[in-house]
Amino acid sequence: MASLSPDAPCSCDCFVSVPPASAIPAVIFAKNSDRPRDEVQEVVFVPAGTHTPGSRLQCTYIEVEQVLKTHAVILSRPSWLWGAEMGANEHGVCIGNEAVWTKEPLREGEALLGMDLLRLALERSTSAQEALHVITGLLERYGQGGSCLEDPAPFCYHNTFLLADRTEAWVLETAGRLWAAQRIQEGARNISNQLTIGTDISAQHPELQTYAQAQGWWDGQGTFDFAQVFSLTQQPVRMEAAKARFLAGRELLRQEQGGITAEVMMGILRDKESGICMDSGGFRTTASMVSVLPQDPTQPCVHFLTATPDPSRSVFKPFIFGVGVAQAPQVLSPTFGAQDPVRTLPRFQTQVDRRHILYRGHQAALGLMESDQDREQQLRQKQWDLEQEGLKAVRGLLASECAPPFQELGSLFQAFVKKESQAYV
Repeated sequence: MASLSPDAPCSCDCFVSVPPASAIPAVIFAKNSDRPRDEVQEVVFVPAGTHTPGSRLQCTYIEVEQVLKTHAVILSRPSWLWGAEMGANEHGVCIGNEAVWTKEPLREGEALLGMDLLRLALERSTSAQEALHVITGLLERYGQGGSCLEDPAPFCYHNTFLLADRTEAWVLETAGRLWAAQRIQEGARNISNQLTIGTDISAQHPELQTYAQAQGWWDGQGTFDFAQVFSLTQQPVRMEAAKARFLAGRELLRQEQGGITAEVMMGILRDKESGICMDSGGFRTTASMVSVLPQDPTQPCVHFLTATPDPSRSVFKPFIFGVGVAQAPQVLSPTFGAQDPVRTLPRFQTQVDRRHILYRGHQAALGLMESDQDREQQLRQKQWDLEQEGLKAVRGLLASECAPPFQELGSLFQAFVKKESQAYV
């Protein structure tokens, strides 16, 4: 199965801060999802569920065995597929994925997308380490593959993942069914569309090194360096651009060591000079997410999601799992059932309008910003005020012993989505 041309500007960036890098006793996670500029990303809430033994689950392309119990999740996903680019579950586990190309060839045919693996892990895990085991187990059984774009021309890749919970984070990097993982128990870390795990490997596929030797990629001498052994010898332009973003992101984290907050992560995601906030060659940042995962289990995890493109001109809105949480209709895309181009074969021969209400309003607002300077200032001020309102509410919640129980704050995200939608009318 083919991929886009080697120069296609495909990208994403994930970040995590683990105390003492964080300014507060919390793990802080962040991701920019960079996708085709007209692709719509929706924010979907899926409640916890129980399932019949032996039942099957339809993912984007293939079915897998369902488990007996799944956890509640909040997902930011391209609206045509089943999985997600990033998300969190009710236990404070967050995951973001990235495209990567290695010496291991891409498989023919359809399997699980990296985005499917991400959602499956969130639905089935209560910690970052358990989520890693879910992904690697599914990789071994089903493999990864299939087109990752809503387009007749297939675009395929392998995946890296950043997984975080209240206490630690893991980087998981894959090449087909093979993988290596690195545990992060303190400090800051980022990933950007390339292999980054060298010799500091915390866990790995049992056949990783023997396979590399059999392929002639490693001579078996010295310490095994996963990135060095599995990275492409001749890096395409897209990988060199990813390296520049990775280095820029690492430097931005270094500059804020010990003082990283949700606002700092939002600022990094909005950084255009580095390319982290992307708008180039038909690709752009289509959605963003920042999560605060307090180490104190009595405090709520808070997940800020945009549901709209370009974080520099979007609002991060707070989501908390709790009583009253439900789907915000303004960020849910229309569905097309059996007639959806992803369901009819051959796939993606037609296009449908997947824009949700907030996306439409946001795009209209961006058009006004670009054509009317006065309106731009007014709209930017509305966005700023709304985001600050959300940040202030969250700061008060995390700092005060008199704040309402976080179980009662399930409707917070719906309220902020409604306010933003009204601001664009």
